[in-house]
Amino acid sequence: MLEKMTVLSFAHFVQGPAAAQHLADLGADVVTVEPPGGSWERRVGSGGIRLAGRSVTHLSVNRNKRSISVDLKHPDALRVLRPLLERADVVLENYRDGALDRLGLGYEAVREIKPDIIYASATGWGSRGPMAGRPGVDLLVQARTGLIDATGDHHTAAGTPVVDHHGAALLAMGVLAAYARKLATGEGTRVESSLLGAGLDLQAESLALYYSGRRTHADLERPVELACWSIDAPYGVYRLRDASVVLAISGPMDHLGEALGSPELAGYEERDEYVKMLQTVLSGLTYAEFASRLAPRGFWFERVATYDDLATDPQVVAEGLLTEFEVDSAQATVVRHPVRYDGKLPGVRTPPAELGEHTVDLLRNAGFSSSEVSGFLAAGVVFAPGSGS
Repeated sequence: MLEKMTVLSFAHFVQGPAAAQHLADLGADVVTVEPPGGSWERRVGSGGIRLAGRSVTHLSVNRNKRSISVDLKHPDALRVLRPLLERADVVLENYRDGALDRLGLGYEAVREIKPDIIYASATGWGSRGPMAGRPGVDLLVQARTGLIDATGDHHTAAGTPVVDHHGAALLAMGVLAAYARKLATGEGTRVESSLLGAGLDLQAESLALYYSGRRTHADLERPVELACWSIDAPYGVYRLRDASVVLAISGPMDHLGEALGSPELAGYEERDEYVKMLQTVLSGLTYAEFASRLAPRGFWFERVATYDDLATDPQVVAEGLLTEFEVDSAQATVVRHPVRYDGKLPGVRTPPAELGEHTVDLLRNAGFSSSEVSGFLAAGVVFAPGSGS
């Protein structure tokens, strides 16, 4: 779908690489520019978890890309990168604010080389205000945007970096909008996104309800079972004898008590007392008993799954949302691009590249001679596997 788009990605950690991966999944030619030691997610990755010696974080956000390794601090780095910039539609980066400017790769410098460039930047806190330039990661943003506070009285963070991944999707969306503009008008665009914006956007409905409804912090207080401050009981998570379940229903629940064999539930009008009584009733049921009583009446519920359940979940399998690719003799399991186009999910065309795997080919295709490429390798401007640099 994006086979004519060329992206030069100066990205590390998760937000930037995942955004570039969304574009690569859709067919864009994404070239990721890494330092000679490799990007953070390649070198370290979350939890130090590795497969066949490779960081699994890197494997999860770098498929369908090519890799060139360049020492951006080397005086000849811009000479190497200039022809790649001239051919690029998009520069995507998530360095700390000002870092690429100091290396001669900021927006104004790149626009001098390519006037119609789409220059997409992702930061932690945005490019304005007192937090601009400060390091921002998912958990800090969850705290700063009130997401942790709204999640529960015990101030529990989300169990996965949700802001990073939402931020990646928003950055990719911004690039796609700018690309549509470029195709229509020939003009480039400065695209800026932030984890701060992503953290707020995740709570768009909740924040609108809070501010427009003139609510106070006391309105967020609720029994631990309730999932959301702004949705009526019993919308939440409850414990059974042998499992946990969610009830995704709200409003009058007269028939719920009848279905559970506890008609006295209909007599509770005060929310917190109702939730307490409901939890008492549910704690005496097994999941099989619970499902047999609610399913025939059309109540919305789900058993709380574990990660161990997902790989064999019949709906996940039917949708094909997990996929595997080979890493040496091991199999990596990753989440696929989650959107279908004409009924199909984009596949894994190529697994994540080795560091600098395409350095030589990219430079030769950019017009450098074999001797020039050898000189760059010898001087340490670029790195390629087996080059000895």
